Amino acid sequence: MIRALLATLALLVCGILPASAQSNIQIPAPAWNAYMERFVEANGRVVDGANDGISHSEGQGYGMLLALLAGDRSNFERIWSFTRTELLIRDDGLAAWRWDPNSTPHVTDVNAASDGDLLIAYALARAGTAWNHQPYIDTARRIARAVGQKLIVTSGSRKILLPGITGFSESDRPDGPILNLSYWIFETLPVMARLAPEFDWAGVTNTGLELLGIAQLGPARLPPDWISAPPGKPVTLAEGFPPVFGYNSLRISLYLLRAGIDNTALQEPFRRNWLIENGGTPAIVDIPTGRVITRLTEPGYRMLGAVLACALNATPIPEDLRRFEPTLYYPSTLYLLGWALIAERYPRCL
Repeated sequence: MIRALLATLALLVCGILPASAQSNIQIPAPAWNAYMERFVEANGRVVDGANDGISHSEGQGYGMLLALLAGDRSNFERIWSFTRTELLIRDDGLAAWRWDPNSTPHVTDVNAASDGDLLIAYALARAGTAWNHQPYIDTARRIARAVGQKLIVTSGSRKILLPGITGFSESDRPDGPILNLSYWIFETLPVMARLAPEFDWAGVTNTGLELLGIAQLGPARLPPDWISAPPGKPVTLAEGFPPVFGYNSLRISLYLLRAGIDNTALQEPFRRNWLIENGGTPAIVDIPTGRVITRLTEPGYRMLGAVLACALNATPIPEDLRRFEPTLYYPSTLYLLGWALIAERYPRCL
C-alpha cells in the first residue's frame, strides 16, 4: 500500500529527491502563463477570488509547486518572496494561514495550516534540488522541523497531523482531535522525512491511510472534510463543521495518486461516486444522508474524475479537458496538478 512512498524514502539517502525526478517540465507554458495571468499578482501573491480575494498559505504553496512543475524559476522566486515576507511571520517557523488585502494588518489569522506549511516546504525542497539552490533546502528543513515540533502529535497509538496550532487538539476540544484528512499531502511526507528525520513521518503516513479507510462514513461511504478522531473511540463527524464531503476532501483521490499510493480500497469511494454514479463529475455530498448537494462541473473538478479514470482504467482524458481554461483559483490549481501527474506517470491517457 505504501511501497511507492518507501521506495522514495530509499532514494532520499542521496539527496532530497533524485535530480531526474525534478528535471521534466510537467505543466506546459501556455497553461502556466494563463494561470499566472489570472491568479498571481506582480508581487507573487496568489489570489483566491472565490474567497473575497484573500491569499493563504495553501495557495502560496500550490503556486510555488506549480511554478516548479512548469520549470519557471523566476516566478517561483516571486511567489516565494511574497510567502516569505508576508506569511512567515510567526515565531515558530510556520506560516500564518490567512492574508486579506482589505484588512490592516493584512494577516487576519495567524494560526498555521499544516497543508500550507507542507506544500511550502515541499516546493522549496524540490526547487532546491532541481535548481541546485541550497538556501531553499535549508528553509524547507526549518519549516519541516517546525511542522514536526508543533503539528505532529501522538493521539493514543496514532501519530496525527493537526490542521493548525490552536483549536483542534484533544486539549482544545472535548471531541478532539479534529482532523482534516485532505491535509495529509502524502507526496510531501517522504521529503519531510529526509529534511527532518527526527520526527515520525512514516507514522503520520500510516495514520492518514488508516483514517482514510475508517472515515468512509454515511450512505455514500465518503470521507468528510472534518472528522473527530478521539483515541479509542469511533471516528465521527466533527461538531460545528459542515457534515459534508466537500471542497477539502475531494482532492484526497488526487493526493493518493500523486504519491503513488496504489490502494483500490481507498480509491473505491471516489470511483463509485464519481465514475459510476455521477458520470465522472465530483459532487459535494451530505454525509448523513448521502444526498448530492452540488455537482461540480467546472473543468478543474471534472479533471479529478478524469485522472482517476485514467489511473484505474487507462481511460483517455476527454477532449474538452485537454485545453486549460482558468476559472477559479482552486479548481484551476487542481486541474494543473492533475495534468502534471498525467504528463509524468500516465502519458498514455493524453
